[in-house]
Amino acid sequence: MYTDPQQAYLDGNRRMAVGDAVGAEECFWQAIALQPEHAGARANLGYLKELRGDLLEAEFHYLHAIALLPDNARLYQNLGVLLQKSRRFDESEAAARMALDLAPESPSAWSQLGVLLACVQREQEAEACYRRALELDEDYPKAQFNLAYILLRQGRFAEGWPLLESRWHFDSLAQPFNCPPWEGETLAGKSVVIVSEAGQGDMIHFSRYAAKLKEAGAARVAVACPATLRRLMAGLDGVDEVYVQQGAVPGSGWDFWTHPMRLPALFGTDLSNIPSAPYITADPESVRYWAGMLPQKGLRVGLAWKGNPQFENDAERSLPSLHTLSPLADLCQNGALHFVSLQKGDSEAEALTPPAGMTLLAIAPRLQDFADTAGVIANLDLVISVDTAVAHLAGALGKPCWLLLPHHRCDWRWMTERGDTPWYPSMRLFRQPSEGGWTTVIAEVASELRRMLIPDNAK
Repeated sequence: MYTDPQQAYLDGNRRMAVGDAVGAEECFWQAIALQPEHAGARANLGYLKELRGDLLEAEFHYLHAIALLPDNARLYQNLGVLLQKSRRFDESEAAARMALDLAPESPSAWSQLGVLLACVQREQEAEACYRRALELDEDYPKAQFNLAYILLRQGRFAEGWPLLESRWHFDSLAQPFNCPPWEGETLAGKSVVIVSEAGQGDMIHFSRYAAKLKEAGAARVAVACPATLRRLMAGLDGVDEVYVQQGAVPGSGWDFWTHPMRLPALFGTDLSNIPSAPYITADPESVRYWAGMLPQKGLRVGLAWKGNPQFENDAERSLPSLHTLSPLADLCQNGALHFVSLQKGDSEAEALTPPAGMTLLAIAPRLQDFADTAGVIANLDLVISVDTAVAHLAGALGKPCWLLLPHHRCDWRWMTERGDTPWYPSMRLFRQPSEGGWTTVIAEVASELRRMLIPDNAK
């Protein structure tokens, strides 16, 4: 037990810094017990509650801290971020603007307001905020990254790609290779290893540039990737070798290494020269195997309804559950349509209890990696997916794919207002309306599926 509230607060900060959230919270409560008006302890309690997802409790503590320190811009920024997470956009904007009133020269405050404005599709205003932040600090990485997001979303690639490099201020760039990163030098006769970054969908998306490295003269192109992608990458155009990234990747013997998301900039990618899909081939043995395991009659449609729950925007991009797709169940009558679950992870068990009337083949336990999933997709007529790796895989294979997209914080690569994407010619985009929600999207998908089931001579 403490007798000094400031010592309890400082110990709480130390515990929080090393990831001991429980111990830190206990210290902050003790500081408040000794000094009820300890604003720092209140603010940090709010932060810990926010991290845990207790948004209402976090708001209570932030408001209490603001009442004690009404001139603290950072507290208003924290409150603004919290309110944005709760989709209370007007209140979030008011808090962000209060932070700017208190600290008009703060790059962080300008960048945060830009994030809020981008979330509500006020992109021109958001861009102005990011540029103001960079006027104040030209090297401010968050503003650089946020501006990159806006520019890439609008197809303004020439300026957007270089700014995307700011992501390495938030992630480690260190790699165990005794060679430099590739910066566009001549590749004639050289060897290059592509090292995966970010999510598995990102690796699938940008692995198309392996073929570009070969076209540029590289004698040897290798990929180092997660184990779940190893067999799939073996079917990638332009790749000579594949290694498991966490395994024994040779640290020497290469002339260059690169991350895949650096390659669009290095190859001068714009909307006119995106390397086209398909660029991955499913393993023939896997294709033959699944050809005999799937329904033999009717339309075969793969489903993926959730992404990685650890992704920051997963609550927006994923469906609440498989039952959100229940309007599609009526189309399964008379064996005309069969759904196949491509869902992996915590939600794959939902396929065992599908919506009433839905014919759904639950095969997830037999999908050991993305090569297995590719073998299944090769035998399907269509894939319907949220924004996750399954959608990228379908697009990379050239399979028709209907991508279900959120309105709030939609990823930059799907651009704005388009029903198609230059990245995957076989893909069609179904977007939420401005008010959000999946009801309209699923109704549109059901209508389009119904049209597919009508015989050509009856259309």
